[in-house]
Parts: sequence; structure tokens; C-alpha cells
Amino acid sequence: MLHKPQESRAAMWSCGPLNSTGAEEPLCQDLHRGLWVLSLLSVVVGVPVGLGYNALLVLANLSSTRSMTMLDVYFVNMATAGLVLAMLAPAHLLGPSHSGWAPWSLSSEAQVTLLILFHVAALVTMYSTALLSLDYYIERAVPHSSVASVYNTRHVCGFVWGGALLTSFSSLLFYVCSYASSHAVECAEMQSTEAADAILVLIGYVVPSLAMLYALALISHVRKEDTPLDQDVGRLDPAVHRLLVATVCTQFGLWTPYYLSLLGHTVLVSRGRPTDGHYLGVLHVARDLSKFLAFSSSSVTPLLYRYMDKTFPAKLQRLTKKVHCGCQRCSSGAMEQA
Repeated sequence: MLHKPQESRAAMWSCGPLNSTGAEEPLCQDLHRGLWVLSLLSVVVGVPVGLGYNALLVLANLSSTRSMTMLDVYFVNMATAGLVLAMLAPAHLLGPSHSGWAPWSLSSEAQVTLLILFHVAALVTMYSTALLSLDYYIERAVPHSSVASVYNTRHVCGFVWGGALLTSFSSLLFYVCSYASSHAVECAEMQSTEAADAILVLIGYVVPSLAMLYALALISHVRKEDTPLDQDVGRLDPAVHRLLVATVCTQFGLWTPYYLSLLGHTVLVSRGRPTDGHYLGVLHVARDLSKFLAFSSSSVTPLLYRYMDKTFPAKLQRLTKKVHCGCQRCSSGAMEQA
């Protein structure tokens, strides 16, 4: 009698694929239907916004390379990752792995490819945010330092993409082997997506999160020591600080649920509970919701840049002038303004 209330609660919140009768629980159907509606709204509204604003951010800055700052380079890097996320969003949010109402099916090879591209974009986003925080601290602590220069930042961003690809390669082996035949000797001992998830949680979330928190603590310490003389020697504008803090909080908040869902799944498997419909079903719902939040970062970040960066409107005007010129040669005066 003591176990019946627990069993009823488990059945109520069980969101596994099927219950004992072969049908989903009503609450489960409502949760999946609600998540599918949110995903559809994200694809219809969020994807165009993400593609449009990220593209504008990249083009506006690349058309004004001489006026780009260290912060602009990192935001261009995050916008490029945001473009990748926005293009992947329909397949992930409306695909067969997310919803039972998927309008298409994907092969295992396509699913692995989409998953790896998603993780590469996620790594680039998180590490760009972390490095932006650290470089901002260097810029405040040592004004006009060559360490946080635009030239060095461009090379750092290139290494971030290369590092994300290399980091995803180890996860790729585990994911490929999890879909491969058990007869393959090389994959016989590597058929575990949990190992790949553990690697991604450690490298993709724990490390950059610690770096961001450390950088914010250093920045707050430097701001407390600012004097009126410090603000006259080329320190960064307070608006830049607000943009940095808003970006770090946004990325940290939107990506934390996804990595926590990966961690939760890994912990349950390590404790021998992967077949429990209650725990596994709740994790499926949590992962679907966390993916929705993660993909929304591709549209939120460029909006923050658009409304909090003072130089973006001027860059957008210069880009518009260059577009109006088209294939014809602009006058020398117009080109100088551009």
C-alpha cells in the first residue's frame, strides 16, 4: 500500500514513448503537443529573425572592417554560429527525434551530422562568450593592450572554430558507433552516447562557464577600483559593459538547461536507470524544452547587439549605401563615407 502513491505519481509524470497499455498518457500527449507548438512558433518566428539579424550583424561589420573592435569580432563569430543554429533549427525542433508529428524522416547518418553541427555551433557560441569576457577584462585592466587587439581576436576566433571541430570529433566517434552495427570490432566498445554527452558537458559547458564567471568577477573588481582618471585614458564605454553582461547572462541562461539535461541522462545511465520509463520520459521532455531554449539564443543574441551597441546603426547605414551602389562605381565621396 505504501508504494501505490509513488507508482501513481510515476505513471502520471511518465513521458516515455509508450506506457504499459501501448498508448501515451494524456498528460504526456499534452506536453508533447505543447512543445511541438512552441517549436513550430520558434521555427516560424525565431528562425527568420535569427537568420536576418545574424546576417545583418555579419555583413554590417564585414563592410566596416576598419572600424571593428574586439567586441565586434566576437559578435560576428557568435552570429556565424547563430546562422548555423538557425539553419539547423527546423530539422532539430520539428524532426522525428523531437516530435511524433515530424513531417519527414532522417537517416542515422543525417541525424549524426546534424547533431555534430549543432554541437560545433554550441561550442563556438559558449567559448566566444567566455573569451569575450576575458578579453574585455584585459581591455579594462590594461587599456590599448595588444593582447585584446582586433588582429589577435580574429585569429582566436579561427582557433575557436578549429577547436570546436576537433572537440566534436571525439564525440562523433561515440555517436557514429552508437548507430553502427555491433559486429564492427572497432565500435564494439564505443557504443555509448553517454560518453559523448559527458565530454560535451565538461568541455562545452563547465570550462567556458567557469571562465565566464571568473572573468565577470575580475571585471567587477576592476570597476570598483575605477577612478575619474581611469575613464579618461580610453577605457571602454559603460554601454559595452552592459552589452557584455547581458550577453553572458543570456547565453549562460539559455544553454544551461540543455547541458543539464545531458548531464542528467548521463548520471541516470551511470546509475543503471536507463530503462526506467518515468526518469527517461521526463528527461526526453526536458531535453526537448532545453533544445528550444538553446536554439532561441541564435535570435536573442543579435537582437541584444542590435539594440545595445551604439555603432551598429551607423554600420548598417554604411552597408545600405554600399548595397545601393550595386555593381556601379560609387562616387569617391560616397565611398569615403562608406
